[in-house]
Amino acid sequence: MRTNLRLLPLSLCIAFALPAMAQEDEEDWSLCPIHDAVPAFEGVAESAAGSSATRQQLPTDIEGDALEAAENQNTLVQGNVELRRGDQFLGTDRLVYNQETGQYRAEGSIRYQDAGMRIVAESAEGNQETDAHTINDLRYQLTRRRGNGGADKIVLEEDAGALFGATYSTCDPRQRAWELQARRIDIDLARGRGVARNAVLRVGKVPVLYVPWFPFPTDDRRQTGLLYPSINMSNRNGFDWKQPIYLNLAPNYDATLYPRVMTRRGAQLGGEFRWLYGQGQGVVSGNLMPHDRLPGREPDRYLRTPTGVPIPGASLPEDNRGQFGLNAIHNFNSTWYSTANLGWVSDTHYLEDFSNSLYGVSSYHLRSEAGLFGRGRYWNAGLMADHYQLADYTLSEASLPYDRLPRAYGHWAQPFGRWLEAGIDAELVRFVHEDYRADGVITGPQTQFDGTRLDAKPYIAANFEGASWFVRPKLAWRYTAYDLDGRWAPIVGPELSPTRSLPITSIDAGMLFDRDTSFRGERYLQTLEPRLYYLRAPYRDQSGIPLFDTAPMTFSWGQLFRDNRYTGADRQTDANQLTIAATTRFISEEDGRERLSASLGQIHYFEASRVVAPGEIPVAEGKSAWVAEVGFAPTDRWTINAAYQWDPKLRGQNLASLRARYLVGDSGVINLGYRYRRNAGYRPGIDPPQARDLVEQADLSFLYPITPEWSVVGRYYYSILDRKELETIAGVQWESCCLAVRLVGRRYIRDRSGDLNNSLQLEIEMKGLGSAGQKAERVLRRAILGYDRDDLYLVPPSSVNRSGSDASSPSDPTP
Repeated sequence: MRTNLRLLPLSLCIAFALPAMAQEDEEDWSLCPIHDAVPAFEGVAESAAGSSATRQQLPTDIEGDALEAAENQNTLVQGNVELRRGDQFLGTDRLVYNQETGQYRAEGSIRYQDAGMRIVAESAEGNQETDAHTINDLRYQLTRRRGNGGADKIVLEEDAGALFGATYSTCDPRQRAWELQARRIDIDLARGRGVARNAVLRVGKVPVLYVPWFPFPTDDRRQTGLLYPSINMSNRNGFDWKQPIYLNLAPNYDATLYPRVMTRRGAQLGGEFRWLYGQGQGVVSGNLMPHDRLPGREPDRYLRTPTGVPIPGASLPEDNRGQFGLNAIHNFNSTWYSTANLGWVSDTHYLEDFSNSLYGVSSYHLRSEAGLFGRGRYWNAGLMADHYQLADYTLSEASLPYDRLPRAYGHWAQPFGRWLEAGIDAELVRFVHEDYRADGVITGPQTQFDGTRLDAKPYIAANFEGASWFVRPKLAWRYTAYDLDGRWAPIVGPELSPTRSLPITSIDAGMLFDRDTSFRGERYLQTLEPRLYYLRAPYRDQSGIPLFDTAPMTFSWGQLFRDNRYTGADRQTDANQLTIAATTRFISEEDGRERLSASLGQIHYFEASRVVAPGEIPVAEGKSAWVAEVGFAPTDRWTINAAYQWDPKLRGQNLASLRARYLVGDSGVINLGYRYRRNAGYRPGIDPPQARDLVEQADLSFLYPITPEWSVVGRYYYSILDRKELETIAGVQWESCCLAVRLVGRRYIRDRSGDLNNSLQLEIEMKGLGSAGQKAERVLRRAILGYDRDDLYLVPPSSVNRSGSDASSPSDPTP
């Protein structure tokens, strides 16, 4: 039969109660057994038609073994009673319903199911007309996300109600590693709010947290309130408590406050404001610490260099320390948009003092930029400006790049027919640099003065190619003109408006050969790809041109096929050279994966290059270093990449690097790395031998599972050249279906003086609810590539954002 009887709103009451307090992170549930607190109902499909958005318009079908209408208007349905509406199902042994009063009572083996959960209860009663309901002694199992629990009783009236004796956990019901219990939970579905009273979190049978009053959201609507705090302990900060406070200001903008207390340093207040509208979005953030006791405890670190030399004009940055950041984008239309990415810190020690990793130490400046940009089918252009702020107390302002105030650039490239292409790259930029001063007096030789540069490079190119060959000739003309500040005269000479123009000719040609082959019973497609690249550019005297943004590039495989060995436009190399290179690949015919690739190349210089940058060793006639790169994946678990450069003139290696990764089981990984680079400016027989090597480092990291639950983690990052460890990590972690415990010892470089800091981190994570202690998992993901398997396929984020925050910064504050 069909009727307008509504199904009991059990899902609204349960699904928005205790589970709403849990986090929505993507957790690893692979260790969970297939055992639900409420098993699937026999004969009931897991996914029925309809959803919560459409079920209100659907009728309810009632089936049962017997249907009886009494004189008092009661309708009795008993024996395998089933009610269905859309995705909802309700089964019981006996249902009594009064058509006149709307009163009902369900008894015996009550089973409820919808698209998000399953419930069993002993009895339920209420009134459909007044929308009042009481459900007794129930258990529930979430199906769209992991979670289960129960309640002694639920009382619901319209859009408000209460749960008594409620529980929630993501653990196997047979092994309750943790459980959240609440004596009473009041919910208001109309407001989207709930309040838990006398809530207790138990790990095993031990209560670890008691919360007498705890508000939480019951749906996706943002609500003003407290977010999960961040709690840490360190020698530098002492006990460190950060309590985010979320402010829901409007549907399209919100704010979060971050009051923070560090017992050894003082109080800090941070904030973040976010907005979103049809044409763009943005976020502005900042922190302010009125008084910091840390500089007073370690004054020498602020007043002297790491070698102990006093810093002229230095002072302790104790008061009003802070940072500011702005990141925004606005789209005018499908072609034009503008962006702003601004950052500022109060002092040069800020990033180091408020970071707990190498990332705050490695960044020596903050870059702020804003601009207007456009793009079309054959072109892109922009008008922007940028500014650099010093963030490293061991350096001076002279080490900063030039500010570009402003910079205009454009690129146009359009094909003409099948073979030809014409285009131009152009840039107009004004370079500005602040002189380094101490007490208002210039203290050293000044080499950073203002200037304007126009650079234009029109070209015409052809692309002749077939199925197994290509020839790409290109002819370009580069014109560069300057308007220099008069203070450049003692450095570059009397000519303050130098120009440079020259033609640049190149031919890039290659072929592709392939054949079928086999190795150890497996069939491969092997390719052989020889390639020639000829470059011709005449010499132009550029000694009177300053270096604004130009430096020699590090020699690598990509440089074999470039028309300039410098970054920036202040130097254009002269060249009469030929690159000879070849690549071979072995591609599995079974799965299409590239199992082996090997490349080898070298440049033949027919003439010595006469264009050099200050301090650069000229490129002599002859042959460059051999460049070799190899990638090898013998199995799906092994990945090996190596690069090597051998210079026949020096009869030694310029570069050697090795990266090997082995995947252990379903979650483990072992990484091994080695890196060596020779000092490009080393002059044999002139410089001391210790200046020959620039970098030599080794890195070993691993996550090794001993059992499905137990694993060990570690990293040893060591500078062979300096004979010093850079970071050491050793730890153990235990993980079950719903609980994870990580204990990690860490020794790392804390500041630019090279001093090492020791820390011990303990994190207890209750999956689906949150974690307590220091964020050890975050540290491990940064130190061990592949700690999370998904990270192997992601591009790593910027180490330091514009606002100067580090890994300890809170994530998206939306509850």
